[in-house]
Amino acid sequence: MNTSSPTPANKKNRKMVQLRYVLMPFVIIFVAIFLFVIVQSLAPKPAKKPVIIKAPLVNVMAIKREDITFKVKSQGSVFPRTQTSLISEVSGMVVEVSEKFKVGGYFKKGEQLLSIDDITYQVALIQAQSRVDSAQASMIEENARTQQAEEEWRLTGKSLSEAPVLAIRKPQQKKAQADVLAAKADLMAAQIKLKRTKIVAPYDALLKSKMVDIGQYVSTGTQLAVTFAVDYAEIRLPIKQRDVAFLNLPRINKKAELVSSVDLSYQIAGVKHLWASRLTRYEGVVDSSSRVHYVIAQVDDPYSLESSSTHNELHIGTFVNAVISGKVLNDLVVIPRGAIYGANSLYLVDKDNKLNIITINIQRTDANNVYTLDRFPADNRIVITKLSSPVPGMTLRINGETENDANTEENIEENNIEQEKQGES
Repeated sequence: MNTSSPTPANKKNRKMVQLRYVLMPFVIIFVAIFLFVIVQSLAPKPAKKPVIIKAPLVNVMAIKREDITFKVKSQGSVFPRTQTSLISEVSGMVVEVSEKFKVGGYFKKGEQLLSIDDITYQVALIQAQSRVDSAQASMIEENARTQQAEEEWRLTGKSLSEAPVLAIRKPQQKKAQADVLAAKADLMAAQIKLKRTKIVAPYDALLKSKMVDIGQYVSTGTQLAVTFAVDYAEIRLPIKQRDVAFLNLPRINKKAELVSSVDLSYQIAGVKHLWASRLTRYEGVVDSSSRVHYVIAQVDDPYSLESSSTHNELHIGTFVNAVISGKVLNDLVVIPRGAIYGANSLYLVDKDNKLNIITINIQRTDANNVYTLDRFPADNRIVITKLSSPVPGMTLRINGETENDANTEENIEENNIEQEKQGES
């Protein structure tokens, strides 16, 4: 059997067919890229526009100088200007009490609260009166004897200046006069003790607490009740050291030249109650632990008992908020706290909308504003928008100013390129 071997021509044709299949994908990709480049080159090219970097848009406020009355906030509790513990100065049984002798009862000055059995002191008063009458009778008798002794001495032909004191009964006369004075003193003491069996209000007062009632026996020194005055109340207000300089504080032992008003308030059940008061004194002592000062505000007629009062009742013990009107400082600039950066840096924009970063001297701060006496250029304004990367001299756009010669597109581009160079340097 003869086997024929492939000819060299067949082998060559088979290699060509395999090579064609391998190269065909690459040819197709190359042709596609070539066609894409031709199409791209024939397509119209878009017009080139310059890249414009806009300046930051900010809000500004004008610099205004004002006269500011500073307000200092504080808080404290209302307490009575006078509170008294009524103590019995006599002994006996409580035989009568007022219908108003209850906690919260109101008494006018001199009105009787209760009465202690006074029979013992009435007897003592009668006895004292009898001793006065007896001493006066003895003095009358002794005066008569003294006069008779003087007349008998004159019969001797000598003057009274030469007479011995016993001869004209001078010591006996002095003793009789002294007995009368002592008897009158006993009578006065008996009258006072009898009067003190009636316990009366020492001033217009409310009864805070009572310790006795009818039928109870009390002795000297027994506490009967506690009262407090209602003509005015006081509020002790703490003041921080930094706020003291902004208040018109009364001088110690001197009448205040300017009386600062104090607005008191507290809220209950969603309703805010207000009272007007005034600063009356400064304690003049710094608390050693908290380093605060204390001032006293006064509220007249806190319980609105007088006919002329129109405010609501302000009860003793109420915790109130206070706003004290302090000194008036002239020509201040008021700056929002949000416009201050760091401790005391301020951003200003000039007439050319260029940023200026300055440091100011702060006179006072509160929850919302900062106050300064510094002077600023007339054409400057305060930047109140936060800036992420502020650079002195950078151009800003002012919100609300649509047309500005300094902010054309060309100038903005040039200014920002310059700012970038400054930032890099």
